[in-house]
Amino acid sequence: MFDAHKQDAGKASFETFERIESEVRSYARSFPAVFTSAKGSRIFDQSGRSYVDFLSGCSTLNYGHNHPKMKQALVDYLMQDGVAHTMDMYSVAKAQFLEAFDKHILRPRGMDYRLQFPGPTGANAVEAAIKLARKVTGRTNVIAFTNGFHGCTLGALSLTGNGHHRGGAGVELTGVTRMPYDKYFGDGVDTAEQIEKMLEDASGGVDAPAAIILETIQGEGGLNAASAKWLQKIEKIARDNGALLIVDDIQAGCGRSGSFFSFEEMGIKPDIVTMAKSLSGMGLPMALVLLKPELDEWKPGEHNGTFRGNCHAFITARVAIEEFWANDDFEDELKLKAKKIRTRLESFVKTFPDHINRVKGRGVMLGIEVANPEMTSEIVKASFERGLIIETAGPDDEVVKLLTPLNIADEDLEAGLNILGDALQAVYTDASLQAAE
Repeated sequence: MFDAHKQDAGKASFETFERIESEVRSYARSFPAVFTSAKGSRIFDQSGRSYVDFLSGCSTLNYGHNHPKMKQALVDYLMQDGVAHTMDMYSVAKAQFLEAFDKHILRPRGMDYRLQFPGPTGANAVEAAIKLARKVTGRTNVIAFTNGFHGCTLGALSLTGNGHHRGGAGVELTGVTRMPYDKYFGDGVDTAEQIEKMLEDASGGVDAPAAIILETIQGEGGLNAASAKWLQKIEKIARDNGALLIVDDIQAGCGRSGSFFSFEEMGIKPDIVTMAKSLSGMGLPMALVLLKPELDEWKPGEHNGTFRGNCHAFITARVAIEEFWANDDFEDELKLKAKKIRTRLESFVKTFPDHINRVKGRGVMLGIEVANPEMTSEIVKASFERGLIIETAGPDDEVVKLLTPLNIADEDLEAGLNILGDALQAVYTDASLQAAE
C-alpha cells in the first residue's frame, strides 16, 4: 500500500528520474524535490517539508489539492464499483455532470451550447475546435495571435506562437495566419483595426478564415489581457468575414479570470469554447468543447478519443460545479481575492521600481513583469528555497506568474506573498551588491 508520508531508506532519488525519464521534463528542473502528498494550498516533499503552491498544476487545481468533497465523492464512486471508462456511451456519472453544467453554468448565463467530449487534454479540445471550424465553413485558414499558446500537438502547435515549442514540431506548421494581439505594438496601435483592414483588402494577402482563435488572457504568453473593446472588435471581424470565433478558455476558465468563463464580462459570445485543466476540479484528465447547436455537424465518431469517457472526472467535475458555482458567493470571493493579490503585487512594483515594470493579468490570473528576464529564474529559485512554488511566463520568461488555488486560505495566500516578497528582496539585494562590486 502506498504511504505518502513514509520516510525511510526507500525514498525516491533524483537519480531514478535522471536515469530513466526523458530529457523533455521541465518543471522538475525548477523544483528539485520529490513530492509525496498535498492538501489544499500545500504540497509536501518526501522529507516532510511543506510548500505553498502558487502553481496549482498550471491552473489545473483551481480548487486546491484533494478537495475533501470531491475526494469523498470519488472514493464513494470507486467503492461502489462505479464504471470507470465508457468511451462515449451513456453513464450516470456523465448524465449528472451534464445536468449540473447545464443547470449551474449555462442556463444562468443564458448560454446555449452543445457539449463535446474530445480526448482529455486541452490540446485535444483545440484540435477538435479547429477541425470543426474547417468542416463547417469549408475553409482552411485559421487566424491566431502573437504569444498565443494552444497546445503542442501539431494542429494546436500551428496556432501557438512560442518559438521554443514550435521548434519541436519537426515539420512545417501550416494553415494559420498570425496576427498581432491587443497592444502587441503598444497602447497607441489598434491591432484589431489592422486585422480588419487586411481582411477587407482584396490584396491584403490573408485567405478567408474558417475561424479566429484567441485567449482573452494569454497565460503562457505572459499574462497579456485583452480589453473588452478589442475583443468585441475581433468578434465583429469574425462575423463580418464568415469566420467562427473560438475562445480558448483552457487556462483562463473555471474561475481563473474571476468568473467561470473568461469572456463573460467582455461582451462577446464565442461560437466555440475549449476547456480542460480545472474542469474536473481535482486534476483528473478531462476536456470539453462547447459549440453552438447549429455548428454540430459532426458525424458519429468523426472526432473521438479513447479516454473521452472518464467517469471519475465526471464525478469530481460535478461536485466542483455544485460546490463553487451554484450561486454567486464564490465569484464575489474571487473579486476580493483578486484585489488583495493585485494590491500586494503593486506594492512590489513600488518597492523595486528599477527591477519590476508592472502587474499583468486579470482576475486571479496575475503576475509581475520583471525588467531583466534573466532574473526570473533566480526569483523562482529563491522562492522555492523559502517554501513557495511559482512559475514564469512570457516569450522571455519575463513574468513571474501567480496561479494560486482560487479557494486558497487567507493565511496561505499571505504566507506565499510574503515568501515572494522575501525572495524578491534577496535576489535584488544580491544583484545590487554584485553591481556595486
